[in-house]
Amino acid sequence: MTKPNPHDAGAALADPIGMEVFCNRLLSITEDMNNTLVRASFSTNIKERKDCSVALFDAAGRLVAQGTQIPLHLGSLDGAMGAILRTFKADDIREGDVFICNDPYLADGSHLPDINIVTPVFWDGVLRFFAANIAHHSDVGGAVPGSIAGGLKSIFEEGIRIPACRIAKHGETDEDMLRLICANTRDPEERVLDLRVQMATNRRGAAAVQGLIRQMGLDAVLRSVDDVIAYTRRRLLNRIAELRQGSYTFRSDLDDDGMGGDPVPIQVTLTVNPGNLHFDFEGSGKQARGAMNLPFNALRACVYYAVKALLDPDLAPNAGLFDPISVSAPVGTITNPEHPAAVGARSITAQKVAGAIFGAFRGLLPPEKTMASSNDCCPAIVFSGRWRERAGHFVYLETLGGGAGARFDADGMDAVHVHMTNTSNLPVEALENEYPLMMDEYAMIPDSGGAGRTRGGLAIAKQIRAVGPGIVFSARSDSHTVGVAAGVDGGGDGRRARLIRNFGTPQAEELFSKTANIALAPGDSVRIETPGGGGYGAPAERLRTRIEQDLADGKISAEAARKDYGAVQGAV
Repeated sequence: MTKPNPHDAGAALADPIGMEVFCNRLLSITEDMNNTLVRASFSTNIKERKDCSVALFDAAGRLVAQGTQIPLHLGSLDGAMGAILRTFKADDIREGDVFICNDPYLADGSHLPDINIVTPVFWDGVLRFFAANIAHHSDVGGAVPGSIAGGLKSIFEEGIRIPACRIAKHGETDEDMLRLICANTRDPEERVLDLRVQMATNRRGAAAVQGLIRQMGLDAVLRSVDDVIAYTRRRLLNRIAELRQGSYTFRSDLDDDGMGGDPVPIQVTLTVNPGNLHFDFEGSGKQARGAMNLPFNALRACVYYAVKALLDPDLAPNAGLFDPISVSAPVGTITNPEHPAAVGARSITAQKVAGAIFGAFRGLLPPEKTMASSNDCCPAIVFSGRWRERAGHFVYLETLGGGAGARFDADGMDAVHVHMTNTSNLPVEALENEYPLMMDEYAMIPDSGGAGRTRGGLAIAKQIRAVGPGIVFSARSDSHTVGVAAGVDGGGDGRRARLIRNFGTPQAEELFSKTANIALAPGDSVRIETPGGGGYGAPAERLRTRIEQDLADGKISAEAARKDYGAVQGAV
């Protein structure tokens, strides 16, 4: 492939067929790395729920390729790479070294449970690339099992902090450091095993990159990397050139800052300039007292994801995506907190940020390319207690989906993760086999999607019962009181979330959305109901056949059909 000048607007681009082949080869390496990480890991959060991501960087720290996993992890991986290169000079990095970090302030991560492992890739004794991966560990210590709670007040309460460090040197793992890290968690055995898998995953990725160089030749690989980054930049600039210049503002709201109190605004102003998109978060709420703060690198990941999703979903995620985009947020706000603010529950804020960006684009994109608000929340539940068959404590963590927003010509998807998260559910069989817990109900919630010409997606209900002693429960959620998945163009809003202890019994009790360290006796249950998606267009315009199908499928009740769609469904 020919090497274009990435800053020359008239430069010839590489052969598109060769470009596609090379991009797919990079993608195959990252997908193989991710499959290895998932298959070989021990914790349910990685092996079952796939809460992990992988990436390749060049020697300068430019993102070359990211796997198709968790958009939010882009911020941590890119931040970790930058932190490592700032901490270690290039000539101090040796073959066989492995680096580790997780801290949002010391290493540009996004929260402590996401541990980054980065491995240099050498060719003929020269540093050429880095293989990297990130995995969400179910516990890294701190005041609360799972290391995340909305009410934690500082980063020091959230677990062990790891700046950019070597975890291996010249091929030898630093066993003392590994022991130190894992001893500060509630399940050291599981942490050790998963960290070793992360290191092995990078070795596999490094070998694949070396195999690519061996086959293509070093010069051809380096030229091709420059080409794909330049092509991504050019392609995004073409999409920006198609947009109408101007500024567009949208606001969404968090119920609170993690500790109750007033709603917290999340506001973005998108400005379209020639050759640039600028996202300004002036107007967002002040830094949260609790753990809802979103580190700046994670904020950038939200912006990159939204631009790619809305303007060009097939755009390759690499450093070329970053160049035409700028982001600003006042220091000391919830979208750019100051040390030592707690950040553990940042995924909820990230979802609200992504939803706000989607909202800002509504003033810019044609109706057929916009959508109603999705659940924009990413609730999480955490159960902890003693293992039944070995020493130590388990920590079961799961993040949940909800309803996606309706689109111009299609109903929103039911019971899915949206925006910044992309994890799988933990199968009921795995839950009940691994932990002293029982699933009482796992279902979609009828009538939870906003009514409209196209309907919002349905929310999830998950109810889990403790069957052993000593179980402790925590949760983080939002859109219980203020936040809502708003409909668009006359569509109805999605239903809000709920968290109930001992649902359906005389002892039923509605819990605060960010509760922590609730002791459950054997037989006690917790039920979480996530938010539904917003509807699109006036409900009176919905086709009768679609209403009848929803009724047959149990997605709406007869009462809702009469109430919401009576103008066209009088016979129901």
